[in-house]
Amino acid sequence: MKKKIQLVQSGISLVDNAWGGFYRGGTYLLIGPRKSGRTLVGLQYALECASQKEVCLYFTSMRPKDLMIQAASIDFDLQHYMNQNLIIVVRVAPPSDLYEVGNPDDYLVEYLNDIVTVVEQYQPNKIVFDELTPFIGFNNINLLQDVFVQTIEAIEESGITSLFILGDPATSLANAIVDAMATYSTGIIYLQRSEDDINQTQNGIMTITPNIGHTEGRFKANYYIEPYKGIIVDFQKSQTKPQIKPQYANEKVNNNNSKYKSFAELDLPVDNISFSNFYSVNDFLLILNNQIALYKSTGQVFTILSFKLDQTAEKLGYLTLTQLQNSVRLACDRKDKICVLSDKVIILVTKDDSKAILNLVAKVKANLPNGDKDYFKNVSPYISVFTIKVDDNIQNAEDIIQQITSEVEKEKNKLGFF
Repeated sequence: MKKKIQLVQSGISLVDNAWGGFYRGGTYLLIGPRKSGRTLVGLQYALECASQKEVCLYFTSMRPKDLMIQAASIDFDLQHYMNQNLIIVVRVAPPSDLYEVGNPDDYLVEYLNDIVTVVEQYQPNKIVFDELTPFIGFNNINLLQDVFVQTIEAIEESGITSLFILGDPATSLANAIVDAMATYSTGIIYLQRSEDDINQTQNGIMTITPNIGHTEGRFKANYYIEPYKGIIVDFQKSQTKPQIKPQYANEKVNNNNSKYKSFAELDLPVDNISFSNFYSVNDFLLILNNQIALYKSTGQVFTILSFKLDQTAEKLGYLTLTQLQNSVRLACDRKDKICVLSDKVIILVTKDDSKAILNLVAKVKANLPNGDKDYFKNVSPYISVFTIKVDDNIQNAEDIIQQITSEVEKEKNKLGFF
């Protein structure tokens, strides 16, 4: 299929200029704090859809009149398109009585299932859900992930392009929830509002991060909210291929007389937005406890796989921990959760399949930075693999971490790496 058929204009200028639009049938997340312009971006997306004579289903907790006022602020006659049935507004009430029910997660599952029911009823070309945050406060993140995947797959099968709007996560649990959803999205749009409250023109930074496709990569630009115009972005196409001109210092010369500077000396920008299956230790423990709770309630078995790198390997120049991390990342499925703890790269694998575990180990081996046989022979003594399959003796995440970090692992199930 040709690119021009796969991509559709989104009405979001940074997305359209940098990526060429959204993939038809893709699922995108728009994340940002209050008053950052999230609803305006959603409305611009809906307007673009209606302008192309396609139907947009717009879920909102706002009163239709209030949504019309928001649209009018960017010179968008929402009522006009509603009269033509090009934009269908569906008001959804947040689950205010959530914690009065026996199992809040089951209650929230029904809400997400209802999305599919409404979408099947109207058969739109695109949907906006503004905003989804009140409906994803699951205690069991794995359950949320499973239900979210089922929801978007049912929508994507009809070729519907979705934009789900979420609040900026403020806690580690909220961050884990958003991260779980981002894992299965096509791309993420992140709005970061400026702290300058004096300037009458609201402004901030918009960042778009691909997860599937959009090989052009990640882009960032300043954006402004202007009356009767909406979201204005200062992105220029010339930024799509920035040229990096390093400043060399303490230079070393290789055999080809080329001059290099180490990564440690380069002043590279820090990426504060990362949606991947790598998690901090605290977030990984939270996910692990949720997985243990799921095992105790449903019997769903999972496996922990730990790769340990002896520091000698790095001293000898064979392999660094970062290189091992990348090898693991490339080998893992999107559902797998990865955490780095000291000299270990730990993976939570939801599959209960010894063959799948061995295949994962083999993929990590294949992804190592050198395929030479002598390299394998030299590096293999410094890499060990340890597996733990959950059982009734494991009460919490700390039990698993204790096994991984203790000397017991030397005596227990150690897989031959090569």
